[in-house]
Amino acid sequence: MKTIRSKWSLLTLSMVFLTLVLFSSCNEEETPTPDPNIVEVASANNNFSTLVTAVQTAGLVPTLSGTGPFTVFAPTNEAFNRFLTENGLTADQLLASDGLSETLTYHVVGASVPSTSVTAGKVTTVSGDPFYVSIAPNNEIWINGNTKITATDVPASNGIIHVLDNVITPPTQNIAEIAIASTTAAQPEFTQLVAALVRANLAGAFQGGFDDDFTVFAPTDAAFQDLYTTLGVAGVDQIPLETLTAVLQYHVVPARAFSQDLRQGASLPTLLTGQNLTVNLSDLKINDSGLVAAALNIHATNGVIHVIDKVLLPE
Repeated sequence: MKTIRSKWSLLTLSMVFLTLVLFSSCNEEETPTPDPNIVEVASANNNFSTLVTAVQTAGLVPTLSGTGPFTVFAPTNEAFNRFLTENGLTADQLLASDGLSETLTYHVVGASVPSTSVTAGKVTTVSGDPFYVSIAPNNEIWINGNTKITATDVPASNGIIHVLDNVITPPTQNIAEIAIASTTAAQPEFTQLVAALVRANLAGAFQGGFDDDFTVFAPTDAAFQDLYTTLGVAGVDQIPLETLTAVLQYHVVPARAFSQDLRQGASLPTLLTGQNLTVNLSDLKINDSGLVAAALNIHATNGVIHVIDKVLLPE
């Protein structure tokens, strides 16, 4: 009898132990591994090592590891290297700069925005400054006219990453300031344009900030000289003021249009009432004036400048 009881007790203990083991195994299988957050996803990709170092240095890891959701527009290492070269900086200088946090948060949107929800227009960033999205005719997505999204919808537990081929920065000068600065450059381009704006008392209209939206097709000094020759005048002072004002208004579209926003055959309304401009992408022209390919998408706080090689004349 004792032997039977002992065997029964041993069997019972064995079953209890087996049940506990199986229960423990089930619990282990049912505990999912947490999905990586934005910082962890970026840290696992060698192409983002500079970005991750910058985020760590700026003290943004806790924020970007939080619940979010966030959309991070992430420049690659190559993009950062290009940015450093263009601005004459070393990596150490960038990491030590006072504006590092602001630069990084300019790449972050406080919402989850998949590529299917991206539309052209103004986007508010965590830094407080907006950037501008354009969708090209081939459906490429661009930011501020000079940065392309090269990969989209990299998932993270607290948002999404889109990959950029450049570091983006907000503009710091308005259209008037950019034009005026060009007049004192080693190779001035807009001396005559600025003189015309001053004479027509229009310079003040282009001194605004992000709340304004203009596209200026800006003729070079050489373009103005060709106009003077055609009109038989020596300069802007000899052009009737009313005519000069109308000509200048004809060069301005009351909207922010980067080159990627332009469409073949589009008719663009201008500040000159009833007078539109026609886009010819095939020949890279606005009406009969050539767009200077190397001088498109000059971004200002209040709009964008495209340089053209001929003064546009309204009908």
